[in-house]
Amino acid sequence: MFDVHRAGANWVLQTSNCDVVLMSCKAVMAQTIIKKVKKMPKIKTNSSAKKRFKLTGTGKIKRKHAFKSHILTKKSKKRKRNLTKSGLVHKSDTNNVKHMLGLK
Repeated sequence: MFDVHRAGANWVLQTSNCDVVLMSCKAVMAQTIIKKVKKMPKIKTNSSAKKRFKLTGTGKIKRKHAFKSHILTKKSKKRKRNLTKSGLVHKSDTNNVKHMLGLK
């Protein structure tokens, strides 16, 4: 899909990857020069973040609890059971996590 519109004296052909600027020199000569303009690069998703966080249907970010991998003998059954459940990322951290996931 592409979109063609006029920008001043030039015609711009917009595609998903780049913009192609068609510049007409003089109407009499009818010469057209094509110039390719790249858009800004896409933001890469942080690979560690995509393994640790999931997006819920309502847009909140799910996470797992820490301190459940080792040294479990001194922790009570109730504490280990509650650490098994997933939690949500705090409101103050959501912008940073969304940026790492490439959502912002």
